[in-house]
Amino acid sequence: MPNPGKPVELKKKIGSRSYESNANAISLPMTTETPEPPRPLNESGFALWQRTWEHGQIWLSSRTDIDALLMTCEMMDERDQLRAYVLIHMDAWHERSALRELEKNIMRNLGLLGFTPTDRMKLGVAEVKTRSKLEELLDRKANRDRN
Repeated sequence: MPNPGKPVELKKKIGSRSYESNANAISLPMTTETPEPPRPLNESGFALWQRTWEHGQIWLSSRTDIDALLMTCEMMDERDQLRAYVLIHMDAWHERSALRELEKNIMRNLGLLGFTPTDRMKLGVAEVKTRSKLEELLDRKANRDRN
């Protein structure tokens, strides 16, 4: 049985090469307002467009990420149409399979844009910090002392 992998925090502490900062990295300007989509979007696609720029403005670039996001939003509109068709035609197994494949592609694209916890951690935007047992015990002790 193979050894379990090291946690990301430990890799950062020991200076693993995969977690070293890139001295050659360039800084892209942060997006301060939501750009207009280059092509028209339907309701779901436009809602995703708005949410994405609102919540991802720290790491998204209106110069480099706009096309990937636009395609993902168009996929979302296509998903609505395909889903409506599948719900009406219950025997449309080809279309149902296509819907599942489209949903996988949407999730993959959202991951590439940094909208999954794992991908945000890779970007260094957010890290999930769990409370250690020591922190929990200290909090309990502090609460007991207050009462």
